[in-house]
Amino acid sequence: MLRIHHCDEPIVITGIGMITSVGRTREEVWTAICRGQSGARLATGVPYIPDGLLVAAQVDLDDPVPGQLKVIPLAEHAAAEALADANIAWNEVDYDRFGCAISGHMGDTGHLNVRLEIPDRPDDGVRWWRQWMPNTACSRVANRYGLHGPRLCHSTACASGMIDILGAIRAIQDDQCDIALAGSAEAIHPLFAAGFHNMKVLAYDEDPQRACRPFDATRSGFIMGEGGAMLVIERLSHALDRGARIYAEFVSGKLLADAHHVTGIDMTSEPLVRLITDTLQAGNVAPDEIGYINAHGTGTLQNDVAETRAIRRSMGRAADNLCVSSTKSALGHLVNAAGSVELAITVLAMRDGFVPPTLNLTQPDPECDLDCVPQIGRAVKLDFAMKLSVAFGGHLGAIILRRWNDSQTGFGDAGLRVA
Repeated sequence: MLRIHHCDEPIVITGIGMITSVGRTREEVWTAICRGQSGARLATGVPYIPDGLLVAAQVDLDDPVPGQLKVIPLAEHAAAEALADANIAWNEVDYDRFGCAISGHMGDTGHLNVRLEIPDRPDDGVRWWRQWMPNTACSRVANRYGLHGPRLCHSTACASGMIDILGAIRAIQDDQCDIALAGSAEAIHPLFAAGFHNMKVLAYDEDPQRACRPFDATRSGFIMGEGGAMLVIERLSHALDRGARIYAEFVSGKLLADAHHVTGIDMTSEPLVRLITDTLQAGNVAPDEIGYINAHGTGTLQNDVAETRAIRRSMGRAADNLCVSSTKSALGHLVNAAGSVELAITVLAMRDGFVPPTLNLTQPDPECDLDCVPQIGRAVKLDFAMKLSVAFGGHLGAIILRRWNDSQTGFGDAGLRVA
């Protein structure tokens, strides 16, 4: 059958699913974020790491399957909510045109325990060889729903969630599918925790909820987090034909590399400046049209300064009127899932006209001189917003979204918190 190429047709978001330390549904998470709640606590139950040694924002699962990687049910949970939110009529789905892009994760390292003769799980638990590949969660979710469209799975550190969403968008633009489920999930893995600890990038505090302090002069790093977010994205005509409700439109997205160091950031901020500038130009969006940037905002000394410098230089005078915040102080750093969870939060901020706060920002660093929305969120009507990802390995990503203002096919102004 001859198909018309739809590369220039708008791509829209029609479903969101989310689970984090502060809520088990999209709206629970968003409400907690708006209220300034934090999921940070002393971690328990992380293999080989003594309870109370690590500050983290963990998710407690109901009836976990013995031996199963925690990331798998987190991904399945977020996917189920996103698909339900998008109101998919499964009897009308073209499964060959439905894609799935879910980021990679740390595979099961149980084989190491076998070799070292370390007991790791009950004998009747899930075997390591069934979940050792980093695309296990992606395959499990796609197989569960019988999705035969393009299946993508990137492992690009903290930018993984964003890159898989961009990959799904590109698959739709290239006419490989009409609709896709895209996102990522993350659970704390002891090897990651040990590595971050040895790098001295993990934050500690007598009060766990104050440990992560992005853009603050006293910041000392990030805390690890768990959770996931999935988005249903589709071609506009496909969404309208099935009567879907639309959250936002994808305007533009770009990827670049910081060819500097595996973990260090180029403090000249040149790559980030170019990334932001190119993303604005690709979307034909002026700097003063962006009302909010959800920053990567890890709370490390390098990241927060580099991001601030890049935003200042690329946005010009518009930076003075811009809201920038980081939700990692509330949710922790979700690593592979950071991009998708924080993009979902950005979409909800646009829907409700409410910028989420940066918790624990009480002594702003003079070098981080943007309006980082300290402590308390703010009602601001947003038509355009940007999400930034800055990842180990030099992966840089940016996405610009436009709020869907049509009351017939979207939310209109009904959800706005703006007076």
